[in-house]
Amino acid sequence: MLRQYELVERVKAYDPEADEAVLNRAYVYTVQKHGTQKRASGDPYFSHPVEVAGLMTELKLDTDTIITALLHDTIEDTLATVEEVERLFGPDVARLVDGVTKLSKIEAMTESERAAENLRKFLLAMSEDLRVLLVKLADRLHNMRTLHFIKSEDKRRRIARETMDIYAPLAERVGMYEYMREMQLLAFEQLEPEAYATISGRLAQIRSSEGGQVDEIALSIKQALAEAGLKVEVSGREKHPYSIWKKMAERHVSFEQITDIMAFRVIVESVGDCYKALGVLHQQWQMIPGRFKDYISTPKSNGYRSLHTALIFENSMRMEVQIRTRDMHRTNEFGLAAHWAYKQGGVTPDAEVGWLRDLIEIVDASHDA
Repeated sequence: MLRQYELVERVKAYDPEADEAVLNRAYVYTVQKHGTQKRASGDPYFSHPVEVAGLMTELKLDTDTIITALLHDTIEDTLATVEEVERLFGPDVARLVDGVTKLSKIEAMTESERAAENLRKFLLAMSEDLRVLLVKLADRLHNMRTLHFIKSEDKRRRIARETMDIYAPLAERVGMYEYMREMQLLAFEQLEPEAYATISGRLAQIRSSEGGQVDEIALSIKQALAEAGLKVEVSGREKHPYSIWKKMAERHVSFEQITDIMAFRVIVESVGDCYKALGVLHQQWQMIPGRFKDYISTPKSNGYRSLHTALIFENSMRMEVQIRTRDMHRTNEFGLAAHWAYKQGGVTPDAEVGWLRDLIEIVDASHDA
């Protein structure tokens, strides 16, 4: 768990002018209000809001959002009131904390009271400030990270199913792919434990038998692009078990028939370099027809931008490659959260609400088609 001074230091690292006193006061407030409450892990309950606040610092969000994360459960689970929060931390924080509390009440409805799709739309519509939704997503992500401490298998599976049906798609819709992938992976482990164990085991076998093949291919990509005069960063990874399982189900194939289990990301300096890198890679290795996607000229509805292609490496290994700029990468992984980074500017709360409402209309239209 982050200590008080560590949390403050994280915020000050990207916002030197942050109000240290109010951050300290919020940390102490959540510790005092949650008191002796415990989590299923046996940890003090206040460790949860502190960790959620830590997730918000990773997105470099403003002080009000960090405080909201610290206080997000106080109104619902303690004797704290909106009025008290407003008196101590101001109207903006009170509004945000109240917004998260209302989302939690929706979450607590029974399954018969809300279908997953309706809840996703309701959550989007009720998030008058995107930061409310970001705190709620971080709250769910941390709860998933500690889900294994819950003794009841039925409860774990219910929470995992809710995460897979509601929160992972919601994270995707606002462009927070990093959150989406981790939620899916953690939920998959609970919902399909045998499949998760089998695929994880097969990936471990490949890793041990083929050694550093991911690093080897990443180096080959980097060298080919460097020879073309491009300054790039290349990273590679195996696709996670849920992604592989989903492909197996969609294509009706076995694990052995999934050939593109490796994915590589190429970060370049400009949009022009994205297309230049694409040309170099297509000259160097055979591309797989039908697998090229240009999300730079035609971004996804949530703002995602990148070039996607699939190539056949020297040893017939198929690999997926994504090419993007550094700015695209940050926006792609953390969506609209990137716009709330300190002094980034460009998007106001009102603009974000409009964006979310447009997104709901797009989703509705796609379902009706």
